[in-house]
Amino acid sequence: MKNNKLKFAIDSYKDFPIEGIVFRDVLPILKNPEVFNFLIKKMSSNNLLKSSDAIIAIDARGFIFGSAISFHLAKPLIVARKPGKLPGEIISKSYDLEYASNSLSIQKNSISDFQTFFIIDDLLATGGTVNCVVDIINSQNKQVTGLSVVIELKDLNAKSKFNFPVESQLIY
Repeated sequence: MKNNKLKFAIDSYKDFPIEGIVFRDVLPILKNPEVFNFLIKKMSSNNLLKSSDAIIAIDARGFIFGSAISFHLAKPLIVARKPGKLPGEIISKSYDLEYASNSLSIQKNSISDFQTFFIIDDLLATGGTVNCVVDIINSQNKQVTGLSVVIELKDLNAKSKFNFPVESQLIY
């Protein structure tokens, strides 16, 4: 299977969630097990991902892909959640999106046994969400080794903000 089938599984919505934004929806991938399986195997083949101690999936669509990759590789999965969703001692950081602001939290004890992390998310736009996770991990003297996303919005040039490799399955 080629990336053409993957690209055709993506829906685009103009002016969502606000005017001027083209929302790239990855959820239709889940309706096609052949495409979803192809995507998970392809994302799982990354050597930096395989050599990391754990995966961090970003709320919420990153959970879909991160959990499937974690299962496929038998790797620990850590979640970066939006505010008020995690119990226990948490590490939180705020960030700006292209059309809003938010914060993410990670349970401190979930990362204590690991040193290197590979981030999984559905889409890379401005990089604010990923930078937020990187800041949380770095604040604990740990390291992010890479990022894998289903879609990258190339014109926003977020890749240039990172000091680690970024793998994108589709680029718009």
